[in-house]
Amino acid sequence: MAENVQDIKRRIKSVNSTKQITHAMEMVASAKLRKSRELAEKRYPYFEAMIVSMGHIVERTGKSKNVFMNQRDVKKTAYIVITGDKGLAGGYNGNVCKRVESHLKSKENAVLYTIGSRGRDHFRNRDYNIQGEYLGISENPDFFNAKKISAGIMEAYENGEFDEVYLVYTRFLSTISQHPYLMKLLPLDAEGLKPKKKFEEAAEKKSLTGMIYEPDPESLLEYLIPNYIANTLYGAMIESAASEQGARRTAMESATKNANEMIDELTLQYNRVRQAAITQEISEIVSGADALS
Repeated sequence: MAENVQDIKRRIKSVNSTKQITHAMEMVASAKLRKSRELAEKRYPYFEAMIVSMGHIVERTGKSKNVFMNQRDVKKTAYIVITGDKGLAGGYNGNVCKRVESHLKSKENAVLYTIGSRGRDHFRNRDYNIQGEYLGISENPDFFNAKKISAGIMEAYENGEFDEVYLVYTRFLSTISQHPYLMKLLPLDAEGLKPKKKFEEAAEKKSLTGMIYEPDPESLLEYLIPNYIANTLYGAMIESAASEQGARRTAMESATKNANEMIDELTLQYNRVRQAAITQEISEIVSGADALS
């Protein structure tokens, strides 16, 4: 009986140590989540202004001759897959990989660019063609890295190495809700870039109509499109980072809760075993006293 008591005490100590780790990870994830959300809020004004500018240019010029806006016959597709470099985040990494696999038609016609070791390892173990891998940046999104990655992918697209590019990442809906999302990055859709809402004031609309572009709309698109692609990738990296921390926070919170429940059950079991041991000792003492009398 004494051995059982010691065994339960060791289990309680072990679970309590695990609970301290999961609780600490939950706190760290919460702090990183706040940082990622602040980055996203700082990025939005610039990105939205750039989209509006691109939309008005496309609306004025009509069909563009830009190589990144011309549709091709699709023979090979590239995927930019954003996962984490670490686990312990519930289904965060697995859901992104499943989203890619559910969309692509064949391994032979797919090229992958992976951001994060979890996605890299998943697709490498399944013999996918990984064209580029970027590690150690998933938790700390940086515009310089996003621009560097997007520039390499755009160069490969321009050289005809593949005919379309999809971006797969996790959209941050809330701390407890994240959704794997797939969007077409290249070629750009001219209709999708056109402004959805017309300006209500006639004077403002008239000023836009009479706007003169210098040097010309096509040259402006050549400048804006690389920035748009880099900003879209950067935004996806920020949302993925926030989603990862949100998923990890939720997973660690659940693990901490389960650890508390397990400790309560083990403590109850420990008290019952001790009570049984004490009762048995009392019975033996009483029996011995009766035998002596």
